Amino acid sequence: ENGDIPPPVSPAQAEAWANVRVVAITSGKGGVGKTNLAVNLAMALRRRGHRVLVIDADLGMANVDILLGTSSRKHLLDLLRPEVKLDDVIVETPHGIQYISGGSGIEKALEYDHAEKLLLQQKLADCAARADLILVDTGAGLGRNVMDFILAADEVLLVTTPEPTSLTDAYAVMKAYSIYAVQKNLRLVINRVYEPKESREVALKLQRAAEKFLHMPVECLGYVFEDTAVTKAVRRQMPLLKADPNAAAARCIDALAEALITGGEMDVKRGWK
Repeated sequence: ENGDIPPPVSPAQAEAWANVRVVAITSGKGGVGKTNLAVNLAMALRRRGHRVLVIDADLGMANVDILLGTSSRKHLLDLLRPEVKLDDVIVETPHGIQYISGGSGIEKALEYDHAEKLLLQQKLADCAARADLILVDTGAGLGRNVMDFILAADEVLLVTTPEPTSLTDAYAVMKAYSIYAVQKNLRLVINRVYEPKESREVALKLQRAAEKFLHMPVECLGYVFEDTAVTKAVRRQMPLLKADPNAAAARCIDALAEALITGGEMDVKRGWK
């Protein structure tokens, strides 16, 4: 609508992008477990043999670094410097996941201009050749940068918890998405639930609101249980799937990964109680 000219992409790059899934993982407010989900989902997908790249687009917050126990010398916005290439910013983590850090320190992160955006797109164009799935961990909320990343993705996972404030903020994201997204593909993940029934009730609230006011169908990919193992893993700076693969939350995330790949219903393995 503002006459954006797409950057020149080579035929090889275009073909690579046709075979890659770009999934933005977002939330209305911070603190709902979005980054944790992104990192552990990446691990579960990697274990299924997919090449996974996580882009930490929560600019200025090095949250993914902390959860992966890695530190990156260069980060996403360093790509705005002419001499920095994609290979300079991609880190191979010990977990087999490729990763681009959002960096810490927000001096540049707040807004970048149109020319910089094109440059970023051009340099990121080669990501597709290196991955089958790209998970983009966006910032929370409705900032311009966040919306850019959400709208650039093929599909969006909107993470919410059952808390009323979290639902209100999640609805705000759905509303913005319904206005700006051309191809709508948004699914819910309900985090920190105590039982599956709770997740169904929460999802239903948001789904009804989306149908009624936004005329947008919204599916629910699934849920993740409230689990103290998550906090313990974060303290050890290890992904949950590595620290405690049998934890309830880990099994949920594994089931989410399976549902993401097969397109089926989330089916959590083994007994709960």
